[in-house]
Parts: sequence; structure tokens; C-alpha cells
Amino acid sequence: MSLFTEEYPSLESYWRSVILFGRNVATYKFALAKSLIDLDLQAGSFVSLEELSEPFSRNIMDHIKINDKQITSRSSTFLDACRAAIQNEIPHDELISTTEKYGFVNVLDAFHIVNQSEIPVKFFEKEKRGRKKGIVLTDNLFMLNEGKQFQSLGHEVEARWRLVETAWSLNLSPSLLEVHYDENSNIFFIENEKIRRTDVTSARDALNGYQKGKCFYCFDDISVESLSDDLGDIDHFFPHSLQGEVKINLNGVWNLVLTCKSCNRGTNGKFARVPTIKLLERLHKRNSFFIESHHPLRETLIIQTGKREVDRVSFLKTMDSIAINYLIHRWQPIYEHSPVF
Repeated sequence: MSLFTEEYPSLESYWRSVILFGRNVATYKFALAKSLIDLDLQAGSFVSLEELSEPFSRNIMDHIKINDKQITSRSSTFLDACRAAIQNEIPHDELISTTEKYGFVNVLDAFHIVNQSEIPVKFFEKEKRGRKKGIVLTDNLFMLNEGKQFQSLGHEVEARWRLVETAWSLNLSPSLLEVHYDENSNIFFIENEKIRRTDVTSARDALNGYQKGKCFYCFDDISVESLSDDLGDIDHFFPHSLQGEVKINLNGVWNLVLTCKSCNRGTNGKFARVPTIKLLERLHKRNSFFIESHHPLRETLIIQTGKREVDRVSFLKTMDSIAINYLIHRWQPIYEHSPVF
């Protein structure tokens, strides 16, 4: 079992394992995931492929408009239909019929495959009713919908999707994508001598999958919904006030975590203090998770902290020594909820 899952994984953990660890040869998995999230669950548990084709094709087309590279193979009848629909070259009915016929050929069977094995929890089952092919939504999807973290899951899917398609468009493995952080807009972007700046995804959305909708420090609930009262802060683990004293980029992904407002800036918040060694170990575990799982942020973290684990441990120890000598005070939350990562 991977580091991402718990001994008794929650429904959210199973869902996130699909998004984070499911094999990617096309972005259809992400389109299906977003379609499942957007379904009107009051309409019943059976969804025909014709009905599912509407949100599925729409999600794909929204991304084709941003980035045409949605598959690793050279051609796709379904994607060609989506491109034609964007250009108003085919009617909507033809798009839906093509999606129904070609869009779901592999994705329905592959959706629940993680690390080459099917997960024990399913969010839908394939079913045929009369002449209609479709899926039956399981109780797991209904229960997932009722959970506190449900609204964040769509943002997480979108973030992962943007990272994968951006890497493909650059002819890179997603694990070789070097990402930068813009602290003014809270956006991850790519830029180098060959590529002008391209905004990729929200930093909150990209980081939240690992933290499972919880504060990095105290495990209290947070959200990535922009209008939520529980909107998580993006915090610099080693305070950004050190930037003038060190040459290391403290805006690097390695140093960014999501935190509740209370831990970041409440009465007993962290502010410009140095987290305890226990929290430093948690940061190392988080960074190792992204690297070992070949997450799209993998290459960025390796460039920033070191190729070997021993180098990454040494890097964090050095940073901790510098930070505590400048800032003096250690910090930890007064109360922690039960750990979830």
C-alpha cells in the first residue's frame, strides 16, 4: 500500500488515489472524475452513456481550448470530434453520439485501477439496461458527495489535469515538469529560456490532494473553495522573512504547505517562528511522497532539495539550523486533531 493511503482508507483517500496514482495515457480519467462530481445525484443512480457524454465531452473541450495535448497516442476519433465541435464543424448531436461510441472505450474499466490493481471501493459499476449502456453510481459516490471535502475534490482533479497536460504539451513525462510559484497570485507556473511563462494551476488545488483537506500543522478541516470561510492559507514552512538571509528559494514547492487560518495567523499562530522537528519530519515525508509517487511536482522538488533522500534530509537540516539561529523560537499548534497523513 502506498504512503498516500491509510490503514483504513477513507472514501476521499480512495478517490484521491485514483486521481494521483491511476495510470495516465489520456486525460479521460480526469474528465470522467469531473463529470461524476458534477452529476445531479438526485436524478437517480443509473446514468446512460448518452447522458454522461454531455459533461464528459464538455470537460474535455474546455481543456482542449487551453491545451490541445490530451493523449499520448497520435490520434483519437473522440478528440477529433471535440476539436470539430469547438470549431462548430459538427452538430452537437454528432459530438454526443461520437463521445458515447468512442469516449468511454477504456476509461470506465481503467478508472478504478491504481498501481496495476483494482481498488476495493468503486464509485460506479458498468451496467446495461435494455439497449442503453451506462453506469450505476454506487453508494460510495453518494457518501463522498455528502462529505465535507467534496467541494475540494473537483479543484484537485483540475490541478492534476493541468499539470499532466502541460507536461505532455512540452513532450515531457509529468514527473519531469519543473514548476515555480507566484506568491502574489498563488499560482504554479512554468518558465525557462525556451518557454515563456505559462500559468498551470492553483497552488492550493495542487497541494491539497496530499493533505486531504486538512491543515498541515493541526489537521483541522480546510477548503480550497475561494469563498469558503475555511479557505486554507498557503504558508511558507520556513518563514519567508528569512529570504533576505538565505540564497535558497523559500517560494519553492518544497517549502509550501496549506494551513488553517488559526495556525498561520491566529492568536497562537506560527507567524515567523520555526516549526518543531516533528513538523519538519512531516514536511520531509510530504516531499518524499510527491517524489516517490512520480507526481508532476517530482522534478521540481528534486531540483530544489536534492536527488537522493540523504541529500534532501541534509538540505532540510541545514535550513532548520539556519532558521532557528535567525528566528530563535520554535512553534507547534496547541492542539492537533487525529493525523490523516
